[in-house]
Amino acid sequence: MQIREMAVPDSYVVDLVAHGDARGRFTEWYRADLLAEATGAALPLAQANHSVSARGALRGVHFALVPPGQAKYVYCPAGRVLDVVVDVRVGSPTFGVHDAVLLDSEQPRAVYLSEGLGHAFVALADASSVTYLVSTGYSPGREFGVHPMDPELDLPWPADVELQLSAKDTAAPTLAEAREQGLLPTMDQCRARYTERRG
Repeated sequence: MQIREMAVPDSYVVDLVAHGDARGRFTEWYRADLLAEATGAALPLAQANHSVSARGALRGVHFALVPPGQAKYVYCPAGRVLDVVVDVRVGSPTFGVHDAVLLDSEQPRAVYLSEGLGHAFVALADASSVTYLVSTGYSPGREFGVHPMDPELDLPWPADVELQLSAKDTAAPTLAEAREQGLLPTMDQCRARYTERRG
């Protein structure tokens, strides 16, 4: 397992090792100790989610208010998705910056993102499964989104895929609108949360 930081600070790509033989394949897809060593804090596990998406299904850009926020560890055990992390932390030097990584079942990898960061993915194949571990449970009053087609973000959605958005994501504000409405977490709030988790 190799862990490296993405272009959005406090998010990481985790390259996994698959072991296979004639019987099939085995992947150790999450290691709490190695993740804590690389990121400086353990991921408190509160909930595990699993989605299955048709090709073109786009979910996000989602984030939760801080505190407590919601850290995520994202893995694609079947299919293929383009996973995107967006810095929506007001006051961050990389505010509005994004990074993307391909998650698929052939070259297994995962993405870890800290509290306060925006997350989205698009399925590039039918029946794409995404499993993610999260640090806090679902809290609808504290969870928001930014429109994934916001031209200011210019996210790298593939041109050859017909995108399908939920009604909620279609109605989401742009990054600028979300900032004006006071919906976004601040970098100061996030730093305080990271310090608290690092003990």
